[in-house]
Amino acid sequence: MGVDGPDEADVPSDGHADHRDDEGGGGGGGGRAGRAGGGQAEDRYRQEYYAELRVAVSVEQSVTAQQAAAREQAAAQKWDGTEKESRWMWTEYQRRWPPEERPSVDRSASPSGSWRGEGNRSLDRAANGRVEAECDRVAEREQETISPALRAIESQDPDRHLIGFEDRLKGRDRIKEKVLAFTNDLNVSPGEAVSLVPDAIRYTFQYQETRYTQGVLADIARLKDQGFELDKLKNFWSDDQYKGINSQWIEPDSGQRFEVQFHTRISFEAKQLTHVAYERLRSKQADMFEELVLEAFQKKVTAEVPVPFGAESIPDYPERGAHAR
Repeated sequence: MGVDGPDEADVPSDGHADHRDDEGGGGGGGGRAGRAGGGQAEDRYRQEYYAELRVAVSVEQSVTAQQAAAREQAAAQKWDGTEKESRWMWTEYQRRWPPEERPSVDRSASPSGSWRGEGNRSLDRAANGRVEAECDRVAEREQETISPALRAIESQDPDRHLIGFEDRLKGRDRIKEKVLAFTNDLNVSPGEAVSLVPDAIRYTFQYQETRYTQGVLADIARLKDQGFELDKLKNFWSDDQYKGINSQWIEPDSGQRFEVQFHTRISFEAKQLTHVAYERLRSKQADMFEELVLEAFQKKVTAEVPVPFGAESIPDYPERGAHAR
């Protein structure tokens, strides 16, 4: 419902009011009385007009909000059906590839104080001790500096919240796997490699779908206002295997890196639903046929995630080139 703004035909100008007073005034005193009465009537007219305008705008906003809420509710109901079907599909996958048949890491013969991961990768006692000490420092920075700042940001907008906050610290086994990858690829020490793990600390903001885009942009600005430096931002809303936005930040005083993801309720639940498939693909232990099944599962779930209006327009940082993927 559109509302026209006031124009000269709707709201009398001061000039027109004075002219009418002059024509019907007669003597000097009558003219002044006429002008006073006309001014009061005009003020009442303006007040009534703008009161009606505010009501009309309020009604229009209310209708728009109701329509948006109805669309979001319909999407949620559709997603509930998709989630149920997807969980059934995952059960069928597990019947074909039972998790318990996969070999676990055997650490029984590992020397005391050392660590062994998948693919026979390992850290000796000294290297593992340095990594553990660095992980302790990561936990300290999270507790003393980064999490309090994220909670302060969360308090500035009641329409979204941090979800999964209890899982904000990555497991140490997973950190050590990344440390080994960095030491092999970048020729750095295990202790130095811990500082390069971008998501040793990670957070997720969850938004209403209708407020997603403006909410994400506002929270990026709030993170910068807290003094954090944006290192990377990747927009995956056009992706067919995962939807959402992942960003990496640096706390400048310590150099500590951390990750912030931006999701809707449905995109977050889709991520959780496909996480085991993602981890299985990442392990490189699946054969070609199993990989095809896992990728098809992720694609099926992701295709049902509604894309919030404007989400795909949030730019990457640094921006990817025209031909980048």
